[in-house]
Amino acid sequence: MIILKSPREIEEMKPAGQIVADCHREVAKLIEPGITTREINDFVARHITKLGGKQFTKGYNGFPAETCTSVNDVVAHGIPSNRALMDGDLLKLDIVVEYGGWFGDSCWSYAVGNIPPEAQKLMKVTKECLDLGIARALPGGRLGDITSAIQQHAEANGFSVVRDLLAHGIGRSLHEEPNYEHIGVAGKGIRLKEGMVFTIEPMLNEGTFRITIDDDQWTARTADGKLTAQYEHTIAVTPDGPLILTAQ
Repeated sequence: MIILKSPREIEEMKPAGQIVADCHREVAKLIEPGITTREINDFVARHITKLGGKQFTKGYNGFPAETCTSVNDVVAHGIPSNRALMDGDLLKLDIVVEYGGWFGDSCWSYAVGNIPPEAQKLMKVTKECLDLGIARALPGGRLGDITSAIQQHAEANGFSVVRDLLAHGIGRSLHEEPNYEHIGVAGKGIRLKEGMVFTIEPMLNEGTFRITIDDDQWTARTADGKLTAQYEHTIAVTPDGPLILTAQ
């Protein structure tokens, strides 16, 4: 069941989203060669607390850290470690915050130092896919309007769209209905209604869309070891169009 939020409830969701956004703004200043993913994670954990939010990821279904730090061929759910980032790495940092009983969720891709042109293109196109999807989150539209725009733009640029990791509704729970892939057909899928709040989070791969899961049962990688990028916002469908709750 899709839980529609009232205008008041959407207002109540804004602080969680803005704490997530502020974490991304501040941690971006620290991401450079030599910093470890654990240091990034620990900074975000402290910043969430400083801003009055609650971390949720650590302990969720046994996940061991406050953020997901996914490097290069890791698509999602990378576990922070003492691995130092190197010049040319591509980091995906996924941050979830709870505030006042509501959730915010946003992942961002970060270039570490100087990355090669193909990685720059992957990041650029992935961000464009997110923006194209958000622009179609309109009352009366269909979910396929969002997903088809993402798939068409990704594939037109030579990239594939991950199928096995899903976007999701969000509210008083991190994961609500709908759960959906970022591929589809315009005019198809569930009808978009005012009060729907969900993530749009395209994951684009340089090669195959297929992924594998490491023995830790969390770390998701591209099956061919090629690069992957992701951008994610939490958005609300409103009479005035899409409202980005995690806008930076």
